[in-house]
Amino acid sequence: PSLNMRRFYRMSVQPDLFGGACLVREWGRIGYRGQMLVEQHDDEGRAVNALMKLSATKKRRGYEARSNG
Repeated sequence: PSLNMRRFYRMSVQPDLFGGACLVREWGRIGYRGQMLVEQHDDEGRAVNALMKLSATKKRRGYEARSNG
């Protein structure tokens, strides 16, 4: 916050059309259009495991977990 670099990082697991699951990652500066990356996984369990691992990494780097629900 002291550097005025407000950023976001959003992750979600979504089913794909072929019976697998995708980890959808979006990031950028708040107020600007961000970037998106879609990682395909064989099943939802693997996608959730990837999300949890990435979430732990982001928390160590200073991101805070928030829910939109």
